[in-house]
Amino acid sequence: MSTNGNRYATSSPVASTSHHGHGPGIGNPLPPLSLSILGVEPLDEFIKDIADFVCHMIMTRPEGLDGAIEVEAKIGLLKEKGFGGQRMKLPVRVESILEPDGMDVRFESNMTAAQHKHFNNLLNNLKTDPPPTATSAIQYSHLFLVDNFYADPHGTHDPALQDALANLVQRRGAEKIRVTRDEKTNSVVQCVRKIRLGDLNVYSPQRPADWRISVNLEVPVPHPVGTVLYTRRKDRLRYEHEEFVIDLTQVTTSSSNGGPPEKLHELELEIARPELLLATAAKRNDVTVSEHERSAFDELIRAFVNNARILTKNATEGWQ
Repeated sequence: MSTNGNRYATSSPVASTSHHGHGPGIGNPLPPLSLSILGVEPLDEFIKDIADFVCHMIMTRPEGLDGAIEVEAKIGLLKEKGFGGQRMKLPVRVESILEPDGMDVRFESNMTAAQHKHFNNLLNNLKTDPPPTATSAIQYSHLFLVDNFYADPHGTHDPALQDALANLVQRRGAEKIRVTRDEKTNSVVQCVRKIRLGDLNVYSPQRPADWRISVNLEVPVPHPVGTVLYTRRKDRLRYEHEEFVIDLTQVTTSSSNGGPPEKLHELELEIARPELLLATAAKRNDVTVSEHERSAFDELIRAFVNNARILTKNATEGWQ
């Protein structure tokens, strides 16, 4: 077993012919290769494009709306609207990023109970029996949460905030106020207005599922008054690894009009520390700081994308 300079292992010699006396002879193993003729590896445009998108969403968020930035990835299917609910098909062979708002598609993140169990087993095994290359342990917790959703009356008396919020609502649709409680203690965990800043869809033709990156702003608000529009109970298995959280959630939604409850299963990957995300994004193009500090944001997004890709790669068949 040997490596070729790109850290790809070769288990058998590579036979080749030599012209003009150059290169290995027949039966000799492939020698170490340079990353390129310039000695550097070409830029990974896929990861850079995602990093550019996320950074742009963060740095151009509306002023005056103070809240936590949420960057998450969900696994699901990209479906074309008006085509019988079938998964979209594009003439591409590999994973591709779609232009934001460039196609009339919808993203559905619901998986089957069997797929939910598959990911549960996968993540449990990684926790109890980590791979030899693992350098950090996975932490686990089981949460029982209840979300109550209220209509958002645009409850701010600050004209600047009102204008910023109205602009976002016009672009992205009305947002609701979410009050999250711990089901066991009934204590309020979070009371926020969640504002969607942007989505980036990733089509994966060689995988059973696609994935979507969402950038949101969670703005703390006072506890609302009025009628609960609907309730969502979340039975959540949480796995924490380094700077990321993976939530595997069974969601049961009940409406206030007495309709039958709906049960969904979802997997989402999230960057754990919003404050780290903001700090690294602010230094990304700052020439006054070190290269290490400038590259921290891209490194964070690289690991985030790798995790999303690995989870999607391990998705099972059967998505509807």
